[in-house]
Amino acid sequence: MGFLRDRAVLATEMSFTISDPQREDDPLAWVNPSFERLTGYPLDEVVGRNCRFLQGPNTDRSAVRRVREALRERRAITEVLLNYRRDGTAFWNQVSISPVHDGDGELVNFVGVQSDVTERVVVEQERRAALADAEAARAQLRLLAEATTQMTTALDVADACRRFSRIVVPELADLCTVDLLDTPDGASRERMAVAARDADDEALLSRSGPLGTVRIEQQAETAVRTGKPYLVQELPDDGREVYPDDPEAADAYERLRLRSAMVVPLLGRGRVLGLVTLSTQFPYGRRWTQRDLHLASDLAGRAGLAVDNARLYEVERAAAATLQHSLLPALPQVPGMRVAARYLVGADGNQVGGDWYDVLPMPDGSVGAAVGDVVGHDLSAAAAMGQLRGVLRSYAWGGDAPGPVLDRCDQLVQGLDIAAMATAVYARFGPVAPDGGRELTYANAGHPAPLLHDPQGRLHRLDAHHSPMLGAVPDFGRAAGAHRGGATVPCAAGSLLVFYTDGLTDIIGEDADARTELIERTLEELPSDADPERVVERVLEVCLPDRLDDDIALLAIRLDHPA
Repeated sequence: MGFLRDRAVLATEMSFTISDPQREDDPLAWVNPSFERLTGYPLDEVVGRNCRFLQGPNTDRSAVRRVREALRERRAITEVLLNYRRDGTAFWNQVSISPVHDGDGELVNFVGVQSDVTERVVVEQERRAALADAEAARAQLRLLAEATTQMTTALDVADACRRFSRIVVPELADLCTVDLLDTPDGASRERMAVAARDADDEALLSRSGPLGTVRIEQQAETAVRTGKPYLVQELPDDGREVYPDDPEAADAYERLRLRSAMVVPLLGRGRVLGLVTLSTQFPYGRRWTQRDLHLASDLAGRAGLAVDNARLYEVERAAAATLQHSLLPALPQVPGMRVAARYLVGADGNQVGGDWYDVLPMPDGSVGAAVGDVVGHDLSAAAAMGQLRGVLRSYAWGGDAPGPVLDRCDQLVQGLDIAAMATAVYARFGPVAPDGGRELTYANAGHPAPLLHDPQGRLHRLDAHHSPMLGAVPDFGRAAGAHRGGATVPCAAGSLLVFYTDGLTDIIGEDADARTELIERTLEELPSDADPERVVERVLEVCLPDRLDDDIALLAIRLDHPA
């Protein structure tokens, strides 16, 4: 039976070794022919040597250490090692070592079994590499999706730059700076945003020095000129090499521990708008590759488009604001009256909307006051508001009562299709009486009721007259249809009249009546002689909604006591 075992060990394709732990360094005592075929070493070259001669420069030291510890503890172990044949070729070797004891339990030998598992390991490595590539691709897609979401909701240019810097750090880079060009050649740039994995590094990035190395600046100039990204795989670690004549800058450079950098242009509609500089840091940052450069370019492309859109939006918003303010009147100086007004644009608008106010002194000493709201929050609404305000002014100037003035506006809105619909309240203060009082006549077309605060501190809601919105009811105000009337109240000297639009009351999730009562309480708590400027400021301070979804127009008129 022993003869058969010996013949089987010699004939098997599996590699066997026997070492002698009783001798120094546990040398090989015998190997079978399969070992010779597997490693290329003949028996006479290996007997008497420790089998570590199979190891090489890329053998895993930790795996070798585990094998050594198992042998020292005289226990079995199996490891997969990268070994080297006699001709220098590498192969993956699955080594199983077991201790052999004699009848007294004393260790006499170690038996090793070796198997070439190169094909299995390579397949596993390829599988892991494929999984790693797939996960990296998924991570990149997640990053690109997050960047798209963040960039599309940027509020302005500065916000877009800040969002981009916070997206790429720490997902892609350890450091990021975003500069926008002040001049087309890139000679002058404005730093818009910085981000760092370590918050203490952001103060260094706020200055142009530490990342303004010669190598990075050369690539930056080329990126501005060509519109292409550039990769600097290795940066010097000695600050004195970068800034030989500037110890402070050299120290700041070394504190950033730069390893690798990318300079990527921000492109918007074919133009270079700015530059993004990304860096990794020692000791954990890796050396970037072309794959990282492609990802950074894709991210910067999204950021560039967001910056360009934000710039266009800012230009359009400024133009819209100019248009809006040009359509609103400058408040006139009216003897015996003090007037104040505010206009706030809603967050959903384009810095322009359909709310408006007007104060119009008449030739006969009376004074017209109007507040209105054209449906919509865009340039069309603003244009309709301008037309409607001009129409109302012209009809009011003719001296008509408030009801007929609104009727004629209604006819024009429907006949000339000026606007879909609009609310308006028009009030006319009669000529001033000797005691400083005036008679107030008003008509209301679907608008929130004005508020009258008399000198005795009583608050009156002027809701005695209501009629449909302008443009809401066909033929309203025409000869064959219904007509608006009006209501009249006396206003003593010292009275305060407040007009407002529904941006103060119609708030999503809140009760409009409760909002109206809040405005009324705010007015009642004010001193009876509060200046109109103080009145509008206090009303907005107390009653302004948390989110301004609609435009707000607010007008306050105080009748002065006679001198």
